[in-house]
Amino acid sequence: MAIIEILKHALMITGFVFIMMLLIEYINVQTRGSWQETLKKTRWGQYVLAALLGAVPGCLGAFTVVSLYSHEVVSFGALVATMIATSGDEAYVMFSLFPVKAFLLTSIIFLIGILAGYLTDRVYKRQAALLSATGHALALHGKDACRCYSREMIVPQLREITFPRALLIGMFVLFLLALLTNSVGPENWNWVKVTLALGNAFALFVVATVPDHFLEQHLWKHVLKKHLLRIFLWTFGALLLIHFLEHYLDVQAWIHANLFTVLIVAVLVGIIPESGPHLLFVTLFARGALPFSILLANSIVQDGHGTLPLIAVSRRGFIYLKLINIVVGFLFGGIGLALGL
Repeated sequence: MAIIEILKHALMITGFVFIMMLLIEYINVQTRGSWQETLKKTRWGQYVLAALLGAVPGCLGAFTVVSLYSHEVVSFGALVATMIATSGDEAYVMFSLFPVKAFLLTSIIFLIGILAGYLTDRVYKRQAALLSATGHALALHGKDACRCYSREMIVPQLREITFPRALLIGMFVLFLLALLTNSVGPENWNWVKVTLALGNAFALFVVATVPDHFLEQHLWKHVLKKHLLRIFLWTFGALLLIHFLEHYLDVQAWIHANLFTVLIVAVLVGIIPESGPHLLFVTLFARGALPFSILLANSIVQDGHGTLPLIAVSRRGFIYLKLINIVVGFLFGGIGLALGL
């Protein structure tokens, strides 16, 4: 049933985002925030790292950068770099159908992403307003230096387990079992499933060993209560809406002989935060029916599922991001068409 599959997909995305937010929180407290301060000061490092994570096939890299952005560790420009550089799950298909051209396309959008990220931060200075109402900055209790792993405290804490710790352990155990039984995530043990399983296992270790203060202040209050339900609801709602749109609209009927019209369609379809509609352009290009420039424009604008968690974090940020992607997509797609590419 379609609703069940959508629910499973939403759970997988939410689970990964939650794991990444937990791990970022853990690393932040362990290092007392030194790593994020270093990353904040090296903007070019942010752009390169963000674009690299975006260029990795699939959406896990994009989810990671959304988590970093939601915690105000990387800039909005770095987020733009990621989403321009990512092609979502379509990258797997492209590398299987035309690997050399797929590598060329990925390299081009990687460089465009870095440039667009830099220009975004140079031009758009009022970025704080995008996250002003969310309070997502990583919390750091300076006077409470956390000894996050204490072997002698693990057993006593588990014997007198608190409700937040029991719930978090139960959630990660269930998520791991769901992965192992193919209830969520890919059916085959590809790198996506391995990443999810390893991340979940480490998250389970964290929630089982950290002291009560860290667990309740950072993981329970900050990560779970503030973010988790909102991310799941927005992700599930967006996937459900996209399902009904695809069911009632014939996307292929939009493709016309006029290349500029097709370019507009490719850019507009790229707005959809879903891996699926974009495969139409990948297939047409593989058959030689679509020029490289239009596939490039679609790849620049579309982000796979990468922006779904961003909708929950900052809807204004999602809109601004997509507007920038549209401008960049039209610019480079139009240049490509003019050059006959």
